[in-house]
Amino acid sequence: MTRREFLMAAGAAGGAMALNGADAKKAPPIPKLKSPQVGSQLYGWGQYYERAGKDLGKNLDEVLMALRDAGYDYAEGNLDVTTPENNEKFAERLRKFGLKPVALYTGGATHVLGKASETCERIAKAAVVAGKAGFGIINFNPDPIGRSKTDRELEIQADALKELGDDLKAAGLKLGIHHHTPEMANGGHEFHSNFRRCPAETVGFCYDVHWVFRGGIAPAECLKTYGDRIVSWHLRQSRDRIWWEDLDTGDIDYAAIASEVKAKKIPQFFSVELAIEGGTKITRDVVQNHARSRQFLDRVFGV
Repeated sequence: MTRREFLMAAGAAGGAMALNGADAKKAPPIPKLKSPQVGSQLYGWGQYYERAGKDLGKNLDEVLMALRDAGYDYAEGNLDVTTPENNEKFAERLRKFGLKPVALYTGGATHVLGKASETCERIAKAAVVAGKAGFGIINFNPDPIGRSKTDRELEIQADALKELGDDLKAAGLKLGIHHHTPEMANGGHEFHSNFRRCPAETVGFCYDVHWVFRGGIAPAECLKTYGDRIVSWHLRQSRDRIWWEDLDTGDIDYAAIASEVKAKKIPQFFSVELAIEGGTKITRDVVQNHARSRQFLDRVFGV
């Protein structure tokens, strides 16, 4: 299961609150989230459950209990843009297990004129419901298209991101732009374009440290350049460039990153994402790996 397939197939469970025509620009601001918070991105859990022949959605309660017991503050699921009221139900489910609604992840096409605005409108409407439920961060990854985007497509995309950022800010939420390998092609042309064309005040950065590292940008250099835009994080480790089963020492010097984060008082909304790829050595179960990762964050980041 790829991340894209997971995003399309999965959504927050259930629904209890109607949208009622809510407008992102008229929605009241939600309470400000307090940093630090440590969460877990559910994508990696889905991979582990798939390996075991189990369905994540049908076993979500045991995942949330495990996260609570390991000392996590939240679980990061997917923003449901098809049935926005489901985001309220997911927030209720988190609270049921002592967790908080903090961040949700989504994606969409933002490089085609007309369609880009439609994408942003759907996300903004769903985000209003999520915001009323307590979520404060929407992490968004523009859809890749199988090739490098043209300058015109990146211009359209930037306009869409600015539109989305404005709408989310008006609703009391923060937008964090996320990236995978395609955006890192050609020296990170799209990666840099998304930030250079958009204001930091409304278009923030979901810093997925390992994807940036894999894309050829040194984590420390990225932090130096875009640290002031960070609103959230996705954290993973590798050894010899292959994803490691837990968050530990390895290719990325997280101790150095932690020092910079503390020195510059960068927001600390950390989503641990223990994804699996070919070559990943699995020696422990998913609960143990998340518990160990939580302990690592305590040791290294002091959170």
